[in-house]
Amino acid sequence: MPLSRRAALALGAAAVLTGCSTPSPRGVLRLAAGPEGGPYQTFGRRLAEEIGRAHPGLTVEVLSTAASVRNLRLIGEGGAELGLALADSAADAVAGRGSFARPVAVAAIARLYLNYLHLVVPSDRPVPTVGDLAGLRYSLGAAGSGTAVVAERVLAAAGSSPAGARLLGPAESVAALRAGELDAFFWSGGVPTPAITELAELRPVRLVPLAAQAAVLRSAYGPVYESVSIPLGAYRQSGPTPTVGTPSYLVCAAGLDPETARAVTEVLFRRRDHLQTPDAPGGRLDERYAIGTGTVPLHPGAARYYRAVY
Repeated sequence: MPLSRRAALALGAAAVLTGCSTPSPRGVLRLAAGPEGGPYQTFGRRLAEEIGRAHPGLTVEVLSTAASVRNLRLIGEGGAELGLALADSAADAVAGRGSFARPVAVAAIARLYLNYLHLVVPSDRPVPTVGDLAGLRYSLGAAGSGTAVVAERVLAAAGSSPAGARLLGPAESVAALRAGELDAFFWSGGVPTPAITELAELRPVRLVPLAAQAAVLRSAYGPVYESVSIPLGAYRQSGPTPTVGTPSYLVCAAGLDPETARAVTEVLFRRRDHLQTPDAPGGRLDERYAIGTGTVPLHPGAARYYRAVY
């Protein structure tokens, strides 16, 4: 007697959740993460460990990189099979625009969590808006990072130019601002970001609001940008700070073996409590949130996992 559609779906979901439907994948995957000590590097290493525990024949090597743009280029060049990237950079890669001269054959495993753009200045620095950065010393973020991409777009939305800005990662930016060598810096990450929390304890800082720029970016680029607020008191500030939100994706080469992609997706959610995502409001991994990857197509192997669990 043939199975009903509901029964077939239930059996499919059970097979995925138990990992018994197909042989465990084997081989080596390279995961392009981010700078040493950063949130992408931390998340990437935890994910690599959990994949290795679930599939002993599958080894994941975590690569230290400048993050989003570099990670997507590595995948396009065949230097990595998996990577972490901000949604706007991933959409640019698929379309072959912005930092990418031609489309990159990349697909999404999952939308992970939301990043909040910080524009950090000393509390006594008169910088009421992003347009007031002109003539000051500031950093856009590390070269090849997604932070630098969104920071340049925020400046353009404010009618400003990034000419003369430095390209420093979060640790270097914090050190330079603390030493009086920078007047401001951009960073896109969780809330609170530990490095900024530590900075605020040593030197009072405040966040410049970016509400107007968030609206302009969403109008120009679509839902890869969201209007969000950094909560009251995250860095001892007196009220919430409106800013730009951008999701992070776990991406992969479009040609990655479907069973391997399905296995990685399964581990991501079965072992979610063992993965350290950056602190952020609503930052818990969730399958319903994960499939919203916009113009970056879900990999067929990842889609197979989501269909089974739903």
